[in-house]
Amino acid sequence: MLEIHRLTKRFGGLAAVREVSTTIEPGSIHAIIGPNGAGKTTLFNLISGALRPTSGRIVYEGRDVAGLRADQMAALGVARTFQTTALFDRATVLDNLIVGHRLRTRSGLWDALLRTRRLREEEKRCRHQAEQALDFVGLSHAAHRMAGDLSQEERKRVAFALALATQPKLVLLDEPAGGVNPEETAGLAALIRKMRDSGLTVCLIEHKMDMIMRLADKIVVLNYGEKIAEGRPTEIRRHPQVIEAYLGRDDTHGIQEVADAAA
Repeated sequence: MLEIHRLTKRFGGLAAVREVSTTIEPGSIHAIIGPNGAGKTTLFNLISGALRPTSGRIVYEGRDVAGLRADQMAALGVARTFQTTALFDRATVLDNLIVGHRLRTRSGLWDALLRTRRLREEEKRCRHQAEQALDFVGLSHAAHRMAGDLSQEERKRVAFALALATQPKLVLLDEPAGGVNPEETAGLAALIRKMRDSGLTVCLIEHKMDMIMRLADKIVVLNYGEKIAEGRPTEIRRHPQVIEAYLGRDDTHGIQEVADAAA
């Protein structure tokens, strides 16, 4: 579904992402891990169109999309969430999701002023899509609550639903389990599997290694902007460069103990 070829992003003399290549297969869960400052979110920003690459190629469904804007990437079917979930806190959950589906509508100012048939039909479709997304993430009961009243875990689920409301094919999740407890983390992991099982392709950044080792089909490890390892969880948890990057020494106890516990 997605091919990344020697992707580089420089900010002045700093290479935040350097010559990274990988592929994301359709219907898979692909994880990107690495220490803080490794370039993970920058890579997401490049894929989603928030940043333009300095060099390299991003091929999505056979089309070179490097340099397209975020709205253009979203229109092609690439959705993303962020580490901090930004919502319209004084609007209902359902209204937040209806805004998300506006990506797929075509009515404009004159339709709104004249209340045209196209506008009315699109509003109906937006509402239906928003309700479906809420049902998928298990928050139908919260549709008419104010977004500002949600718990952190509920806000994470609304972020998933916002991505789903755009009718994506590829979903990029940036630390989807950040700030939630272990029980809530397990619930969000189950929701990610449900997304994969429904036909979506998922790529996520996450620091919770036990979650990643249970969830991912393939893992890419970044350090100082470079890819240092790629493979299945069983391969990554014993990779010496990964252990060195996380622990700063040749010790197999930290990351491997967490990964073995998840196995």
